[in-house]
Formats: sequence, structure tokens, C-alpha cells
Amino acid sequence: MSNLLAAVRPGRHGVATERSGWSAIVGALVACSFLVACEQPADTAEPAAEAADPFAGVEITSTHVAGAIHVLEGRGGNIGLSVGSDGVLMVDDQFAPLADRITAAIESLGGALPAYVLNTHYHGDHTGGNPIFGANGVVVAHENVRVRLVSSGMAPAGLPVVTYDDGIQLHFNGERIDISHLPNGHTDGDSVVWFRNANVIHLGDHFFNGRFPYVDVPSGGSVDGLIANLEGVLEMLPADTRIIPGHGALATVGDLRAYVTVVRESQAMVRDAVAGGTIGDLERDGFGQWEDWGSGFISTERWIAIVRESDAVAANAAAEPAAEDAP
Repeated sequence: MSNLLAAVRPGRHGVATERSGWSAIVGALVACSFLVACEQPADTAEPAAEAADPFAGVEITSTHVAGAIHVLEGRGGNIGLSVGSDGVLMVDDQFAPLADRITAAIESLGGALPAYVLNTHYHGDHTGGNPIFGANGVVVAHENVRVRLVSSGMAPAGLPVVTYDDGIQLHFNGERIDISHLPNGHTDGDSVVWFRNANVIHLGDHFFNGRFPYVDVPSGGSVDGLIANLEGVLEMLPADTRIIPGHGALATVGDLRAYVTVVRESQAMVRDAVAGGTIGDLERDGFGQWEDWGSGFISTERWIAIVRESDAVAANAAAEPAAEDAP
């Protein structure tokens, strides 16, 4: 498999796990609210019509990235497209109510319904269009994505029919496309999609450009894992790679490097505050220079809670072998 895969998977394996109890309920509620709210500024009052139909005023815009690669933005996760002589390959598909508008945007680029739909992970703002686009194309995703979509009741037409563990490689529109699993980062089933010839990579929700990320801890996500995964990606990317984030504007390698720094250093600030008994002060005062990073769906308070939740799960996991070995 690709050098990218080798860099980000040093002996780790994603496991399709199901959690029960309160943590799973909380995670599900957060994920559900995330699907629609993630693209809305926290202080924006929506008109009555859009409050009734959150997709009423959504427009799908397209931006050329490089070669045959484009990005579509609307409501939900950014969509990557390869449009060429072989047809259309789509990375993520937002929400079902936007499918007609997404299709119209693809047609404006000279394409038709996608032959392939690649899911970077299972969240509904990236897979909501699967039942529509999957009726005409082949849905490809990590095995854990299929497990979670089956559990959520996804219509059969929207389920991945090609799955993988570590990764898979496609050849389409003159591109070598490396799809690599990043274990236990944003969730336990995330993948990145690297269009090698165009030198464009879609990082899914491992990357919220200029914002604190959502790490779905009940679904196998981990702040430590997200940082480690992205550090591995950065080791492999050429300096001029164009990056499609899961949310936010098109980015450079420099933007990604800055994002990893903020995630890592804000995590360290949370840990120091917990250890020093000053977490209340941090929750009140925030992160200073990075306060704007909490202006989206993941507020500063929510990011602090995610870091603490991730650390608590890691600590519990580390304690379990010790408890088993105790007399």
C-alpha cells in the first residue's frame, strides 16, 4: 500500500466497536446536532423558513482545486470531485435534501451522476446523500463506516459495497487515488483521499480549517490519535499540496501545520489546567490567541470537554489491563 498508509498506520488497527450506555447516548446526541449545526455561526438567527427547512436557502458552490479536482461547498462536509473522461468520483455527499443541487453543480462542471462515492467517515453530513448517489454509483468506505451505517439504519442503496481495513487504491480520470485509513482520530473509521497526480488530498473531518475539531470519542475518536494521524500525514505531503478539509476553506500544508499546532497546544493547556486545579479558569477565560477557533459549532467550552473526555477514555483503557492483572 502507499507510503502515506505506512506513515500513518504504525502497527495500529481500527476496530469496529459498539458502545452502550450514557457515553454512547451523549455521543449520538452531539453527532446529531453536529450534522446540521456545524456550518452555522453560533450567533446567527435563522429566518423562519430556514428554521422549518434547514436546507431551504443552501446554495452549492464549486471551486476548481487542481487538474480534474474540484470542491463543492454547501451545508455539511466539503465534497471532493474528480470530473473527467472516466466520469465522476465523489468524496462525501452531504445531506439527501441537497442531492438535486449537488447533481446540478456536478453537471455544471460537465459531469453526471458519480460512478464512485467515497466516504471519509460515517457522520450524516458526509454520508446523507449515500442512498441517492449509491443507487447509481459504487460506495467505498472503511469497514467501520459500513458497520456504523448499518447500525444507524441506512438504506441498503447507501451502504458501502467496497470496504477495506488499511486502505485501497483506485485509478480514475488519469489519477492514482490513495485511500488510507487513519485509525481512532475523528472516529474509528476515518480515511483520507489523496489524488496523487493532482497533488490534492481530502482529509475529511480530521481537519477543521481554522476551528477546533469535533472528535467523536464515543465512536472511537481520540484527540491523541487525531494529532498522531495528522503528524504522519504531514511527514508525507509535498509542501505544495492543496488540502480539502472536512470543514472550512481550501487549505495549504502550512494551514494544516498551524491547525495541528493549535490542537496539540490547546490540548496541553487543558491537561495542565486539570493537573493544576485551574480548569475552571480556563473554561472561563479561554485560550487567548485561539479564542476565534471556538466561534463555530465546537465552542471553546465544548473543545475543553472533548479533550477531557478523550483523556478519560484513554485513562480507563490503560487501567483495564492493570485491573485484570491484579490478584
